[in-house]
Amino acid sequence: MKSSTEFCMAVSSALAEHKNEENRIPMEKYMKNQFPFYGIKAPEQKKILAPILKEFKDITEEERLKTAVQLFLQPMRECHYAALALLEKGIKKAPEESIATYKKLLMTKPWWDTVDRIAAHLCGGYFQRYPEKLRSYTEEWRASDHLWLRRSSLLHQLKYKGNTDVELLFETIGKLKQEHEFFIEKAIGWALREYSKTDAEAVIRFLNEIEVRPLSRREGLKWVRNKHPELLPS
Repeated sequence: MKSSTEFCMAVSSALAEHKNEENRIPMEKYMKNQFPFYGIKAPEQKKILAPILKEFKDITEEERLKTAVQLFLQPMRECHYAALALLEKGIKKAPEESIATYKKLLMTKPWWDTVDRIAAHLCGGYFQRYPEKLRSYTEEWRASDHLWLRRSSLLHQLKYKGNTDVELLFETIGKLKQEHEFFIEKAIGWALREYSKTDAEAVIRFLNEIEVRPLSRREGLKWVRNKHPELLPS
């Protein structure tokens, strides 16, 4: 059986072989110089990782989680992306204890690029698999002192469309609506915009009844304004 150490070594070696100095500087700049990069853009990362993910397709779920944590301890940002790619391969098989690892990764070298992927894809998939846990974790994380856990609590249902727990979504926005924090304001708007594609009138009613930050309102109504302006007051 393949081990987490073997996977980490294979990923690190393959990525290092394809480092690109020309790409590195703009990629690091785009991420506000939060992390060092090899300079490998997303399409090439996917090609590099594909054969490794195939080779390790039979990894156990315990090893999958352990591997992701090990990769997040690596300095290069592409290693963190590789960890998420590995976890995404196991979304439909994620064991109940996966949420603890997802939380750990949300708090490890956090920035929007990894946090949003963990929140919407991994946590989102997890709560579809274990729906009875959605409310308790959303309530816990929205009350956290950790910025990125609060942002995550707004994005768990981003892809749920008609299966969204609207009461929970609106309740969570209500708890966070007056934070003067860009990443929270933006997440509120993003969550509302995505749900407006399913029920525009519900989002409009909600925003008529509650005061949110201007950025959240603009972002939340962007899709409606572009696609169904007739629903908005003239």
